Amino acid sequence: MAVQIGAKPDSGFDDPIGMLKDCHRRIVHFLNILCLVAERPGDRSLTEEERSAVKAALQYFHTGGERHTADEEESLFPRLCSATEDGGSEVIERLERDHTHAAELHGSVDWLYTAWISDGILEPGDHQRLVSQTANLKQLYKDHIEIEETIIFPRAAEILDSQTIAAIGYEFNTRRK
Repeated sequence: MAVQIGAKPDSGFDDPIGMLKDCHRRIVHFLNILCLVAERPGDRSLTEEERSAVKAALQYFHTGGERHTADEEESLFPRLCSATEDGGSEVIERLERDHTHAAELHGSVDWLYTAWISDGILEPGDHQRLVSQTANLKQLYKDHIEIEETIIFPRAAEILDSQTIAAIGYEFNTRRK
């Protein structure tokens, strides 16, 4: 993602909640690319700029997106559940279902974009599926991010102690090595 002058710098491993929020900004950015290109006519080859942008977005979701899910499901959610009496399990279970659904949609979107890039065109039915599935992803992420940023992240910042936050940051760092 391009550097924007005056933008808040990305958070570091000492602020894992901030890292998750930064990742949300990247998710929205790359998802917007996938949606924008999907809405263009599918009966033509993608331009070099479109191909490059789509490939970068797909690659981001393969690496950064999968790592983000692991950060939440393996590091944040279990600690949040164990630190609270009710565990917030209903909300967290919903977020984990969202992750599963997003992975399924990403698999299909990836396949459709790969076909478009390699074949030069998309059949009308495939193009409609791509438009529909990228729109579904956009709505899923919108709702998912809203829950995390208004409920989960503030709650984590409130109840997790500094040692736990440091351990989460360490795990995030380890995942990136």
